[in-house]
Amino acid sequence: MFVITGNRLLDGGVVFLAPALAWVEDIQLARRYESDKSARDIVADLGEVVVSLDVIPVACDDEGVVQPLRLRERIRVGGPTVNPFADIHLERTFTGRPS
Repeated sequence: MFVITGNRLLDGGVVFLAPALAWVEDIQLARRYESDKSARDIVADLGEVVVSLDVIPVACDDEGVVQPLRLRERIRVGGPTVNPFADIHLERTFTGRPS
């Protein structure tokens, strides 16, 4: 089983193609394809608001929960593994006048 994924052009967020060709952030709502080829045929017509399109293999457990098979995709589904803003200090102290 396969789903189509990519990154939203506006903010880089991970998205998945849902029924009716809508983009969603939840892999559980993604449209599932039985074959890699049938998913790749759809990818050829996409890409206006999403970049880095890819067809990824997934599996469903006994409860119907979709789980990506590749580690890279499991990380993407779970979100960032680090806080990219942890070292950015937004408070500034001005000690002098601008020149």
